[in-house]
Amino acid sequence: MIDFISNTNATGAIIASISSSPSLLAKAGVLKNRKYTVGLPLEGIRKLDFFDLNHFSEDLVVQDGNIITARGRGFTQFGITVGKALQLSFDESWYRE
Repeated sequence: MIDFISNTNATGAIIASISSSPSLLAKAGVLKNRKYTVGLPLEGIRKLDFFDLNHFSEDLVVQDGNIITARGRGFTQFGITVGKALQLSFDESWYRE
């Protein structure tokens, strides 16, 4: 999985991750020098040695280049952000939290 993430990132493809799964992106090194968020408590993030807290954001959804990360409770905005990144045509007002 880590190799797959690294290889996919090298192509510039959109990579979207929500809840605690951005930890896989961090472990793969694709969050290095990128702003991100993750649905883990701060003490949990600190325990994992592959997160760079200098780029951590408390925002519900963060897009930095081709990488989109979100906390679980930001699932609606996450979906909208992913849809826009993929240049899909959809009515944003249809989605309500």
